[in-house]
Order: sequence, then structure tokens, then C-alpha cells
Amino acid sequence: MIQRIQSVYLLLVTALLIVAVCLPMGTFMDAMGPHAFKASGVDVNGTFQSTWGLLGLLLLSAMVAFATIFLFKNRILQIRLSVFNSLVLIGFYLAFVVFYFKLKTDVNTFKMNWSLCLPLIAVILNYLAIRAIGRDEVMVKATDRLR
Repeated sequence: MIQRIQSVYLLLVTALLIVAVCLPMGTFMDAMGPHAFKASGVDVNGTFQSTWGLLGLLLLSAMVAFATIFLFKNRILQIRLSVFNSLVLIGFYLAFVVFYFKLKTDVNTFKMNWSLCLPLIAVILNYLAIRAIGRDEVMVKATDRLR
């Protein structure tokens, strides 16, 4: 059933990840001024440093969360895709650390933005969706036993 609470959780995950793609995750400060660090990249001293991996992971995760909503007839697959989605978001944070150390120099400093916590909130919402899908699966199996 598409109107269940896990659909709301997964729709919120999709919305949070789209917002995370659009907003800067932080700012590099150096003598030239602030440089916004977005999922698509950062412009440092006139050269654009691409961080396409972060953008790809966020977009992949948003698409998986949105597609998972419509798999309500196959709850086990919904659970597996939600777990996969959480692992992709954890991989996002690992990739973020790699790009941070790649772009960080002795000259600049990094200030985190609040939008960096949006994928973490998405992981929590994925967990809540997994629990709700699991409850539905248990309820369906219990009614099948009574027949």
C-alpha cells in the first residue's frame, strides 16, 4: 500500500537528498575569499575542482529512495533497497572525507554548513522506513498463517 508511513519516510529521504545536492556543504576560506563546496564541485582560485562522485552518490540515493516507494508489493525488496540506500549514504560521507582532504591545503580553512547533516537525517529516515516495512511484512505473514 502506497499510503503507508514508510512511503512518507522515503519521500522525505528523496526530498532531503535533492536539497543536499542543491545547497553548499561547506565553505573553504582563504586569502581570495570564501569558496562554496557543493556536491558538484568547488571553485578554488579560479579553477573548478569537480566532486562528481558526491553528486552521483546523492542522486543515486535519491533515485533509489523514490523508486523504493513504488515497490510496495515486494516488501523484502523494499527493505533490501533501503539498506542499500543507507550504505550508499555512508559511502557518501566516506567520499566527502576523501574530497575534503584532497581539496584542503595549509592556506585554506573549511567551515561546515548545516546541509552536510541532511544525508545523515536521510539515513535515520531510511532506518525508520526499514522498521515500518518490517512491521508490515510481519503483519502480512501473521494474516497468512491464520488462513
